[in-house]
Amino acid sequence: MSVRHRERHRTDRIGWLRAAVLGANDGIVSTASLVVGVAAAHTTHSGVLVAGVAGLVAGAMSMAAGEYVSVRSQADSEDAALDLERAELAADDEGERRELTAIYVNRGLDSALAKQVAEQLMVHDALGAHARDELGISETLKARPMQAAFTSAGSFAVGAAMPLLTAALVPAAILIPVVSGTSLLFLAILGGWAARVGGAPVTVGAMRVTFWGALAMALTAGVGALFGAVA
Repeated sequence: MSVRHRERHRTDRIGWLRAAVLGANDGIVSTASLVVGVAAAHTTHSGVLVAGVAGLVAGAMSMAAGEYVSVRSQADSEDAALDLERAELAADDEGERRELTAIYVNRGLDSALAKQVAEQLMVHDALGAHARDELGISETLKARPMQAAFTSAGSFAVGAAMPLLTAALVPAAILIPVVSGTSLLFLAILGGWAARVGGAPVTVGAMRVTFWGALAMALTAGVGALFGAVA
């Protein structure tokens, strides 16, 4: 008899959620900081926008490349571990059964039950059982390089477009406070949404992201003002 699992867990969202939040957060923070810093250096309005667009394109490509290389390395490691496990199963099936039994004993099953579970799982899907319970590799959490790359690049571009569009719409005289304020609002919304989707406290998530965004913009504005004064 099949039993329907009614609990709703969020582990299936970890891969794309991490990449999306990281990309959008980086897009907002880096582009807003760039715009504010360049504006603080008394650059023309058009110069600020050119810098912002360049930052959006460069940042999106950097996020895509970085995520792909990082997650591809993880995927390669997982594939190598699975190949080794596949070879060990072919060379010493009985030894792998004992190894799986020992894992279940360490998790709290008695020896007889652990052996029975290991035997049945080995018959059903030996490699899958060892991948999940020995190596910690599952289909839900498996590394997906292209998904991570496209998600990060797309979310970065969306995040970066928010302060950039704001900068394009407001006069140069009020650009710094308006871009800073709206970007912090965007960050608070993003942090709260990410926390809600991930099942974490919304307020804490919003405050955490907003704090680091405010710090980044303040430091960049300070650097821009310093170099602007020197120039």
